[in-house]
Amino acid sequence: MLTFLQQLRVDWPAASERASSHTLRSHALEELTSANDGRTLSPGILGRLCLKELVEEQGHTAGYDPNLDNCLVTEDLLSVLAELQEALWHWPEDSHPGLAGAPDTGTDGCLVVHVVSCEEEFQQQKLDLLWQKLVDKAPLRQKHLICGPVKVAGAPGTLMTAPEYYEFRHAQVCKASALKHGGDLAQDPAWTEIFGVLSVATIKFEMLSTAPQNQLFLALADSSISTKGTKSGTFVMYNCARLATLFESYKCSMEQGLYPTFPPVSSLDFSLLHDEGEWLLLFNSILPFPDLLSRTAVLDCTAPGLHIAARTEMICKFLVQLSMDFSSYYNRVHILGEPRPHLFGQMFVRLQLLRAVREVLHTGLAMLGLPPLSHI
Repeated sequence: MLTFLQQLRVDWPAASERASSHTLRSHALEELTSANDGRTLSPGILGRLCLKELVEEQGHTAGYDPNLDNCLVTEDLLSVLAELQEALWHWPEDSHPGLAGAPDTGTDGCLVVHVVSCEEEFQQQKLDLLWQKLVDKAPLRQKHLICGPVKVAGAPGTLMTAPEYYEFRHAQVCKASALKHGGDLAQDPAWTEIFGVLSVATIKFEMLSTAPQNQLFLALADSSISTKGTKSGTFVMYNCARLATLFESYKCSMEQGLYPTFPPVSSLDFSLLHDEGEWLLLFNSILPFPDLLSRTAVLDCTAPGLHIAARTEMICKFLVQLSMDFSSYYNRVHILGEPRPHLFGQMFVRLQLLRAVREVLHTGLAMLGLPPLSHI
């Protein structure tokens, strides 16, 4: 899974090397000495530890499973816990405020989010509590983001590892580009980065357009890769590239003396925006975007309870809708008109509107860890 996350360009905390569980084992044995009552334990099991007291301290509204009581402490469990602890200390302090701590700052202000499947939630809650029980400087705030199962649509029993899924999508992206442009562009170094970004965009939009807690069905058909498919990440990136081409065309024409330099925004006459598509972009995308950011850009760490929600589907659906509205407008309205002075006023207000669209699009893509593309 770590390989898959690296392919998706996701910074994921990991121990720099195989973490030692020696210290944790010593602490565990101290806690277990009085709890095992001399009973014979199976190989690999160090003993039992009662977690009920910790659950009661958290309160019944905290979200822990009420069936959490005794925990079998094993060497494997301590090894996983040691990796968690090691990853916490090696996570860059300035990478994301509030999500990690450093040895010299303590963990009082640290938030650890456990991203876990619904099948493993019960076990992860044990690990959470065991961390608090055995480590003095364990993070005081731990939240759990529960993710639903991922299945392949229409193909029961199909097994595919995460890296295989990435390679499958990457091959489809290369194939689609070859059909569009002709030739095997996958062998062209200039396209290597573009194909990588398109593959990541395809996968992220496919996986994040569904609320994390819901079941996700992956549709592996080629149709989800096309720039014409209005629900895909490729479609969003395609329209991002169209915007880049538009502004590059204006810049080149300006340098050739066909258009004047862009005037101050305060001098623009926005009453020249009278097309329905222009007001659709303004009222459906540009103006509501700050509110969307306030609801989705930061995980709500202050909410009571153990669980935390991520609204990735809101961002994906917003960017897809924005791309659809922009595409419809762009296909119908000629932005860069003839180089005649009496047409410049309307051209500049339209360009200013699309500047705002571009800013919204780039910011939304950045929230998903995606860079804008200038061409596809």
